[in-house]
Amino acid sequence: MAHSMFDETSCIRQGSHLSGADRPVRRKFTVITVQPRAALTAARNCIQRLGSHLPVKAPPIAPRLQERVPSTVLPRANIISSFPVLALDMAPALAVAKLLAVVMALGTGVLGTVAWLDAKRKTQKPGLQYEASEFNKRVLSACPSLHVPYEPLPFFTNPHVETILAAKTRVKPQLRLRREILRTADGGCVALDWEYIDQEVEQKSLPEDAPVLVLLPGLTGGSGDSYILHAMQSARQAGIRAVVFNSRGTADSPVLTPQFYSASYTGDTRAVIAHVGRCYPQSRALLAAGWSLGANILLRYLGEEGAATPLRAAVSMCNPFNLSVSNQGLTQGFNRIYDLNLARSLQRIFTKHALLWRGMPPPFRPEDVPLASTIREFDDCITIHSFGWRTVDEYYRGSSSSLSVPHIAIPTLCIQALDDPIAPKEATPFEALSENPNCTLVTTLTGGHLGWVAGPDAPFGAPWTDKVMFEWLNSVVSELMQADLQATHGSQMVNVMDVTAHAKMTA
Repeated sequence: MAHSMFDETSCIRQGSHLSGADRPVRRKFTVITVQPRAALTAARNCIQRLGSHLPVKAPPIAPRLQERVPSTVLPRANIISSFPVLALDMAPALAVAKLLAVVMALGTGVLGTVAWLDAKRKTQKPGLQYEASEFNKRVLSACPSLHVPYEPLPFFTNPHVETILAAKTRVKPQLRLRREILRTADGGCVALDWEYIDQEVEQKSLPEDAPVLVLLPGLTGGSGDSYILHAMQSARQAGIRAVVFNSRGTADSPVLTPQFYSASYTGDTRAVIAHVGRCYPQSRALLAAGWSLGANILLRYLGEEGAATPLRAAVSMCNPFNLSVSNQGLTQGFNRIYDLNLARSLQRIFTKHALLWRGMPPPFRPEDVPLASTIREFDDCITIHSFGWRTVDEYYRGSSSSLSVPHIAIPTLCIQALDDPIAPKEATPFEALSENPNCTLVTTLTGGHLGWVAGPDAPFGAPWTDKVMFEWLNSVVSELMQADLQATHGSQMVNVMDVTAHAKMTA
């Protein structure tokens, strides 16, 4: 085996050619190189032993080389003189390393303390705004999560950190889904995803009369998002059957016509709710919950339907409410990152179905979609023309669910984070919500957008809102069932009294 030039046996002397004691010695050296790993090992061994007087065990020279080149191993002194090695004093390096370790430990401790103190400073009970009716009091009394402080997780108190990390770190529950395609009246379709549960388990945990909850995800969201999957799982644990309403093009749902969905269009929502109600006619209650743009669409639907809706209760979370205000906020500072990211998501969905828009006459501009870097630019190319709006500003003003709040006629819970960067508090219609006895507003100091990283499951489990939502929904359903039962018994009592009175008169 050949050896590195750093090994003591690497230097081979072939004769000295001496003619006298004072004559300069002429030596011929041959350096034999080897594989890098062997060279590194030999060099390390040599350097470690240079300062000591221990003999160095030289690796054997290859037999073929020994036969061809009679060699003499150079003395240690010659090696040192031929290959100068600087002795390194490790003491300063170790001292620096120890100092850095201490500084890092102190920095981590200080940072952790600051984060903990900041989380404690922002820990407070959720804000509650509602009409103090007996119904609302009884419902809220059965929601313990609303009567204890909301404790944000340290390091998650910044709205941007919470928004981004919640989307990236929250673990997705492993649920099996069953997809149903629902055709719409205009020739399009939407996808409904139900959790697939074994029949025996379903009969025990979700009987035929179990409440059914329709979930409306946010812009470009669907059944693959972590917050939606957690809501499905939490619903089953609460005894509620959940189904995800994937809007056109989202979650790989098919698109059959040149039309997506918008903040103003409620036709698909109306069709889905009616269909789900027909699927489970024995259900005790038909419910709905929406996030972000899905919440805006849900409240617009509730405002249009009024008391005629088959829904018994609804939940709105991260609702932008006033689209003009919320879109203006997306153009400022770090929020432009969200605007760009959502625009890219819309572009990806559009690209899959771009052929449907090929040849569409003006004012459609499908060729400009790849250039759109904001939601507003995408809406100006496609959305407003699909739904008959003249300008983007007109579309945002007319599609805001804040206009629908006064017309909501069923119990509705609205949950907002006051630091939400996408659905800002400036867009929340506090006054309109307070004037509607059917609306209850819950606010938290922190939470970001679709974040709410708090509670025992944080940061990888379900958001804090899941527990609040299902406590409130079950409480509302219980109150409504009791009211229905009392109304039924009351009508029966009235009928009995009428029959008795009629019998007396006849007698």
